[in-house]
Amino acid sequence: MMQKFLKFTPLWRDKKKKGSRAFTLVETLAAVSIFTVSILSVLVVLAQGIANINYTKTKITVSYLAQEGIEYIRNMRDTYVLYTEVTGNDWGKFKTKLNPCNPSNECGADNSLFPSDVFECVTHLNQCKLYVNDGDYNTNSIGVDSGFVRKIWITTIPGNPDEVKISSKVEWTQGSGNYRIIFSENLFNWVE
Repeated sequence: MMQKFLKFTPLWRDKKKKGSRAFTLVETLAAVSIFTVSILSVLVVLAQGIANINYTKTKITVSYLAQEGIEYIRNMRDTYVLYTEVTGNDWGKFKTKLNPCNPSNECGADNSLFPSDVFECVTHLNQCKLYVNDGDYNTNSIGVDSGFVRKIWITTIPGNPDEVKISSKVEWTQGSGNYRIIFSENLFNWVE
Protein backbone atom coordinates (compact mmCIF):
# COMPACT_ATOMS: atom_id res chain seq x y z
CA MET A 1 0.00 0.00 0.00
CA MET A 2 2.71 2.32 0.75
CA GLN A 3 3.95 1.84 -2.72
CA LYS A 4 0.77 3.19 -4.14
CA PHE A 5 1.11 6.50 -2.34
CA LEU A 6 4.70 6.95 -3.29
CA LYS A 7 4.09 6.40 -6.95
CA PHE A 8 4.51 9.65 -8.94
CA THR A 9 1.65 10.66 -11.27
CA PRO A 10 1.94 13.79 -13.47
CA LEU A 11 -0.66 16.46 -12.80
CA TRP A 12 -1.98 16.70 -16.36
CA ARG A 13 -2.61 12.97 -16.52
CA ASP A 14 -4.40 13.02 -13.23
CA LYS A 15 -6.81 15.77 -14.38
CA LYS A 16 -7.72 13.85 -17.50
CA LYS A 17 -8.67 10.87 -15.51
CA LYS A 18 -11.01 12.91 -13.35
CA GLY A 19 -13.02 14.19 -16.36
CA SER A 20 -11.72 17.76 -16.45
CA ARG A 21 -10.94 18.39 -20.10
CA ALA A 22 -9.94 21.52 -22.14
CA PHE A 23 -10.39 22.27 -25.86
CA THR A 24 -7.47 21.51 -28.06
CA LEU A 25 -6.19 23.98 -30.62
CA VAL A 26 -7.58 21.89 -33.51
CA GLU A 27 -11.04 21.75 -31.96
CA THR A 28 -11.02 25.51 -31.42
CA LEU A 29 -9.98 26.19 -35.01
CA ALA A 30 -12.70 23.86 -36.32
CA ALA A 31 -15.35 25.62 -34.20
CA VAL A 32 -14.22 29.09 -35.35
CA SER A 33 -14.21 27.92 -38.99
CA ILE A 34 -17.76 26.57 -38.77
CA PHE A 35 -18.95 29.76 -37.08
CA THR A 36 -17.24 31.93 -39.74
CA VAL A 37 -18.73 29.96 -42.64
CA SER A 38 -22.23 30.19 -41.16
CA ILE A 39 -21.95 33.96 -40.60
CA LEU A 40 -20.63 34.47 -44.14
CA SER A 41 -23.53 32.43 -45.54
CA VAL A 42 -26.02 34.64 -43.73
CA LEU A 43 -24.28 37.79 -45.05
CA VAL A 44 -24.35 36.47 -48.64
CA VAL A 45 -28.07 35.74 -48.37
CA LEU A 46 -28.73 39.23 -46.96
CA ALA A 47 -26.67 40.91 -49.70
CA GLN A 48 -28.54 38.98 -52.39
CA GLY A 49 -31.85 39.96 -50.81
CA ILE A 50 -30.89 43.65 -50.83
CA ALA A 51 -29.80 43.41 -54.48
CA ASN A 52 -33.13 41.77 -55.37
CA ILE A 53 -35.06 44.51 -53.56
CA ASN A 54 -33.15 47.23 -55.46
CA TYR A 55 -33.76 45.47 -58.78
CA THR A 56 -37.48 45.11 -57.99
CA LYS A 57 -37.75 48.79 -57.00
CA THR A 58 -36.04 49.81 -60.24
CA LYS A 59 -38.24 47.52 -62.31
CA ILE A 60 -41.40 49.02 -60.81
CA THR A 61 -40.15 52.54 -61.56
CA VAL A 62 -39.24 51.53 -65.12
CA SER A 63 -42.68 49.97 -65.65
CA TYR A 64 -44.33 53.24 -64.65
CA LEU A 65 -42.02 55.22 -66.95
CA ALA A 66 -42.77 52.95 -69.92
CA GLN A 67 -46.52 53.25 -69.30
CA GLU A 68 -46.14 57.01 -68.92
CA GLY A 69 -44.59 57.15 -72.42
CA ILE A 70 -47.69 55.51 -73.84
CA GLU A 71 -49.90 57.88 -71.83
CA TYR A 72 -48.11 60.90 -73.34
CA ILE A 73 -48.88 59.65 -76.84
CA ARG A 74 -52.48 58.83 -75.88
CA ASN A 75 -52.86 62.36 -74.51
CA MET A 76 -51.41 63.71 -77.75
CA ARG A 77 -53.89 61.64 -79.75
CA ASP A 78 -56.81 62.89 -77.68
CA THR A 79 -55.67 66.49 -78.05
CA TYR A 80 -55.28 66.21 -81.81
CA VAL A 81 -58.61 64.45 -82.27
CA LEU A 82 -60.83 66.25 -79.74
CA TYR A 83 -59.49 69.78 -79.54
CA THR A 84 -59.21 70.76 -83.18
CA GLU A 85 -59.74 74.43 -82.26
CA VAL A 86 -56.55 74.32 -80.16
CA THR A 87 -54.35 72.28 -82.47
CA GLY A 88 -56.10 72.69 -85.81
CA ASN A 89 -55.28 69.04 -86.42
CA ASP A 90 -56.98 65.68 -86.63
CA TRP A 91 -56.17 61.94 -86.59
CA GLY A 92 -54.24 62.18 -89.86
CA LYS A 93 -52.09 65.03 -88.53
CA PHE A 94 -51.51 63.04 -85.33
CA LYS A 95 -50.19 60.11 -87.37
CA THR A 96 -48.12 62.44 -89.52
CA LYS A 97 -46.59 63.98 -86.39
CA LEU A 98 -45.49 60.50 -85.26
CA ASN A 99 -44.37 59.25 -88.71
CA PRO A 100 -40.65 59.86 -88.02
CA CYS A 101 -40.95 57.67 -84.91
CA ASN A 102 -40.46 54.06 -85.95
CA PRO A 103 -38.51 51.07 -84.61
CA SER A 104 -35.36 52.17 -86.46
CA ASN A 105 -35.74 55.86 -85.49
CA GLU A 106 -37.07 56.07 -81.94
CA CYS A 107 -38.46 59.25 -80.41
CA GLY A 108 -38.92 60.84 -77.03
CA ALA A 109 -41.83 62.83 -75.62
CA ASP A 110 -41.57 66.29 -74.09
CA ASN A 111 -44.41 66.60 -71.63
CA SER A 112 -43.70 70.24 -70.81
CA LEU A 113 -45.45 71.34 -74.01
CA PHE A 114 -49.17 71.23 -74.76
CA PRO A 115 -49.93 68.96 -76.42
CA SER A 116 -46.97 66.71 -75.66
CA ASP A 117 -44.42 67.03 -78.40
CA VAL A 118 -42.21 64.31 -79.82
CA PHE A 119 -38.61 64.55 -80.96
CA GLU A 120 -36.22 62.13 -82.58
CA CYS A 121 -33.77 60.69 -80.06
CA VAL A 122 -30.81 60.85 -82.46
CA THR A 123 -31.20 64.61 -82.89
CA HIS A 124 -32.04 65.36 -79.25
CA LEU A 125 -29.17 66.69 -77.16
CA ASN A 126 -29.49 64.04 -74.45
CA GLN A 127 -30.63 61.12 -76.64
CA CYS A 128 -33.93 60.63 -74.71
CA LYS A 129 -32.33 60.35 -71.26
CA LEU A 130 -34.64 60.96 -68.33
CA TYR A 131 -33.71 63.32 -65.51
CA VAL A 132 -35.20 63.51 -62.01
CA ASN A 133 -36.18 66.86 -60.53
CA ASP A 134 -38.17 66.84 -57.26
CA GLY A 135 -39.45 63.33 -58.02
CA ASP A 136 -40.59 64.22 -61.56
CA TYR A 137 -38.93 62.74 -64.63
CA ASN A 138 -38.20 64.98 -67.63
CA THR A 139 -36.18 64.95 -70.85
CA ASN A 140 -34.87 68.52 -70.77
CA SER A 141 -31.79 68.09 -68.52
CA ILE A 142 -33.37 69.67 -65.47
CA GLY A 143 -32.33 67.69 -62.42
CA VAL A 144 -30.11 64.66 -61.96
CA ASP A 145 -29.55 61.95 -64.58
CA SER A 146 -31.81 59.05 -63.54
CA GLY A 147 -29.94 56.42 -65.55
CA PHE A 148 -33.11 55.67 -67.55
CA VAL A 149 -33.59 56.21 -71.28
CA ARG A 150 -37.15 56.19 -72.68
CA LYS A 151 -37.82 55.77 -76.40
CA ILE A 152 -41.20 55.71 -78.12
CA TRP A 153 -42.22 54.65 -81.62
CA ILE A 154 -45.30 54.03 -83.71
CA THR A 155 -46.15 51.08 -85.96
CA THR A 156 -48.97 51.43 -88.44
CA ILE A 157 -51.44 48.59 -88.74
CA PRO A 158 -51.70 47.42 -92.37
CA GLY A 159 -55.22 47.69 -93.76
CA ASN A 160 -56.52 49.76 -90.84
CA PRO A 161 -55.88 53.51 -91.13
CA ASP A 162 -57.72 54.17 -87.85
CA GLU A 163 -55.35 52.13 -85.67
CA VAL A 164 -51.69 52.47 -84.67
CA LYS A 165 -49.49 50.52 -82.28
CA ILE A 166 -47.52 52.63 -79.81
CA SER A 167 -44.44 51.12 -78.14
CA SER A 168 -42.53 52.59 -75.22
CA LYS A 169 -39.12 51.21 -74.25
CA VAL A 170 -37.13 52.11 -71.14
CA GLU A 171 -33.49 51.03 -70.87
CA TRP A 172 -31.18 51.16 -67.84
CA THR A 173 -27.96 49.70 -66.46
CA GLN A 174 -27.88 48.10 -63.04
CA GLY A 175 -24.90 46.29 -61.61
CA SER A 176 -23.09 44.70 -64.51
CA GLY A 177 -26.15 44.23 -66.71
CA ASN A 178 -28.09 46.26 -69.24
CA TYR A 179 -31.86 45.91 -69.02
CA ARG A 180 -34.91 47.09 -70.94
CA ILE A 181 -38.65 46.83 -70.76
CA ILE A 182 -41.07 47.46 -73.63
CA PHE A 183 -44.78 48.23 -73.31
CA SER A 184 -47.08 48.36 -76.35
CA GLU A 185 -50.66 49.41 -76.86
CA ASN A 186 -52.92 49.99 -79.83
CA LEU A 187 -54.56 53.39 -80.21
CA PHE A 188 -57.63 54.01 -82.33
CA ASN A 189 -59.27 56.96 -84.01
CA TRP A 190 -62.36 56.71 -81.86
CA VAL A 191 -63.92 59.99 -82.93
CA GLU A 192 -65.57 60.28 -86.34
